[in-house]
Amino acid sequence: MAQDILINWSPQETRVAVVEQGAVQDVLVERTLERGLVGNVYLGKVSRVLPGMQSAFIDIGLDRAAFLHVADLMPNINARHAAGKDKPAANASASAGAALPGADAALPIERQIFEGQSLMVQVLKDPIGTKGARLTAQISIAGRLLVFLPQDKHIGVSQKIPFAQRESLRQRLVALTEEGGGGFILRTNAEDTSDEELAEDIAYLRKTWAHIKNGATRLPPASLLYQDLTLLQRVLRDLAGAQTQAIRVDSREQFAQLEAFAREYMPSTQDRLQLYTGERPIFDLHNVDEDIARALSRRVELKSGGYLVIDQTEALTTVDVNTGGYVGARNFDDTVFRTNLEAAQAIARQLRLRNLGGIIIVDFIDMVRDDHREAVLSEFRKQIGRDRVKTMVGGFSQLGLVEMTRKRTRESLAQMLTETCPACEGKGRVKTPRSVCYDILREILREARAFNPREFRIVASSQVVELFLDEESAHLAGLSDFIGKPISLQAEGSMTQEQYDIVLL
Repeated sequence: MAQDILINWSPQETRVAVVEQGAVQDVLVERTLERGLVGNVYLGKVSRVLPGMQSAFIDIGLDRAAFLHVADLMPNINARHAAGKDKPAANASASAGAALPGADAALPIERQIFEGQSLMVQVLKDPIGTKGARLTAQISIAGRLLVFLPQDKHIGVSQKIPFAQRESLRQRLVALTEEGGGGFILRTNAEDTSDEELAEDIAYLRKTWAHIKNGATRLPPASLLYQDLTLLQRVLRDLAGAQTQAIRVDSREQFAQLEAFAREYMPSTQDRLQLYTGERPIFDLHNVDEDIARALSRRVELKSGGYLVIDQTEALTTVDVNTGGYVGARNFDDTVFRTNLEAAQAIARQLRLRNLGGIIIVDFIDMVRDDHREAVLSEFRKQIGRDRVKTMVGGFSQLGLVEMTRKRTRESLAQMLTETCPACEGKGRVKTPRSVCYDILREILREARAFNPREFRIVASSQVVELFLDEESAHLAGLSDFIGKPISLQAEGSMTQEQYDIVLL
């Protein structure tokens, strides 16, 4: 199905929308300040070797030295691989290898590397708090379909691909990678790909590695050799395909950079790049911002008058289908059938748009006829089949539910754009002011039995204080008489409806 890709760029944020038949099918967001370091390759310098911990601190140009454990030094990764030169061990300080030639993983770390040595490393974990980044010397470069292991010779296939298909896929990959060296792992999403697409990914990965090796020979230590692709670049690598008609960018500077990247790595996409110069914001062309706003709400309206309710929890996501105000069909069975058919299309789109992953339970409206159930399930599987992400859809369970899974690839749209409500802390509901009033009265009674202050002061939200001054004033006065202490009130604008303090004066 033909698609357009719209790119809205600003210094703080890049947003990408994939549009098919005038409808937004996918939205991706990347924020400049939130880009991590995982996947970056550096030419580090060993600043300290710790034999007691069998680890080393590596300077990669960050505020804190990064951490490398001996288990992340591989015997087949040596100075020749990284620097592209055949140097003796004595001169290895000028090379970018992960270990000295002939190094053995069983050897202690102090016999494999030494202070002052240049070392090519890749970030495994971002710095957290006072801890520096975690590193590995086992370099891997991810492509759209493959993972390249330039210092290895292993040819593998993702364990998530059915066992019966793995050997044939491995043989295809072996044939395509005979020349050029290095190891490859076929990713799950490459299960149904063509040899031409695999060959293009192999060429991209090998060219990337050549740039990294070149940088390792000419750049000083603590230099960045490779940074994982930006969202703009991943559009060409991961999203653009034969069905893509146009890739429109609304920034002249980013268009030029993307064009240069396409010319170097993805020449097949270059002719589809377009600079958007219209007066209207590019996302206004297809009401993308409105679709994003709807994708952050629980309820999704269907054109027929029915609606979906989507709830995302830590364990799974539930989708409930309702007829709402739709009464257009001749009888109730047809009404339910048509609503479920429309919902099948809408749910598949919402899963992509919201990037929901993990276990997903869909509660279609109960259908009496078997042919209706089969038709709805067939339509749902057809729509889900268009998803770029790996999915599995089961049939109707005994309870009439459809269970499916969708691979988690990144944060969901809601996780990216929103945060937990500080008032309800994720519950979605808060106590009523009257409930909070009664909590306060019970707390004061407990405090009065344990302490003997001159006065109790209630510090709470304005809603709670107003209720104490009005409808709950008699209960407050009765408690004051019962404990024999005055109770005063203080409204605090910064407090949420559930928050309060009881001050003993």
